[in-house]
Amino acid sequence: MVYEFEVIGDIKGKARPRVNTYTCKAYTPTNTKDYEELIKQYFKIKYPKYIPLENRVSVKIVAYFKIPKNTSKKNAENMLKGSISPTKKPDIDNIVKIILDALNKMAFKDDNQITKLEIEKIYGEEEKILVKVEEY
Repeated sequence: MVYEFEVIGDIKGKARPRVNTYTCKAYTPTNTKDYEELIKQYFKIKYPKYIPLENRVSVKIVAYFKIPKNTSKKNAENMLKGSISPTKKPDIDNIVKIILDALNKMAFKDDNQITKLEIEKIYGEEEKILVKVEEY
């Protein structure tokens, strides 16, 4: 079984939990919750009758970042060819964390099943994330 889908729009990474100073309780920031929900919605739209994978899982994530507006034509061409990669936020580990947390119990039963992970940040025409989850 293979699940493959894309999430279009600004890429967000998993934010650290915050602590309410009055109640001393930890909470997840709203923008993190919203982005996780967006990932879930894209997954559910493409796979409305999904069944969580049960065996070992491979995940491939490609994060496409928009080319900055003030970039020269030469650099823009190099960015699209892949010879210049984005070295900006969000960090690659935070991208992985937010996607895997959103897909937990949907695409796979638990994220401990993931034994192979591939992630790449590249430049593209539009900002989006491509996700491929498969048993192998």
